[in-house]
Amino acid sequence: MELWKKTIESANRCFEAGRMIEAREGYLQALAMAQMLFDRWHDADQAAAALVVSLHNLADLHLRLGQVQEAGRCLRNAHERLLDAAQSGRSSVALREAALRHSNHTYLALMQFMAQHGHGATDGELLLAASTPQNPAGVPASRQQH
Repeated sequence: MELWKKTIESANRCFEAGRMIEAREGYLQALAMAQMLFDRWHDADQAAAALVVSLHNLADLHLRLGQVQEAGRCLRNAHERLLDAAQSGRSSVALREAALRHSNHTYLALMQFMAQHGHGATDGELLLAASTPQNPAGVPASRQQH
């Protein structure tokens, strides 16, 4: 986790300094780490957060570069990966729960993106990914009891 944090922080510094090529490389490295370790980290919440942060930072970079469709794909990928983990019997209970919690954030990010950039700004698949997050039992997250 420490290497991921250092990598994402370095990429963020590059992004803020306007060094977009270096920022992109850093975000891609952080994403590769987050994807590789997603279901292996001992802290499922950190694993889900790392994946989301990596993809959402990459989406921000694409937006800054005017690559709206690529940004939408990153947001969609984050949301889809979490939904897959939340519904997978292969994921640990902790990871399914963490993925479900974080999918609420990725769902909101997708909705805000579509409101801001319109449905035409995506490749047409974004709407399919923006389904209501569900828990592993199939109950919409908005209807769960807390």
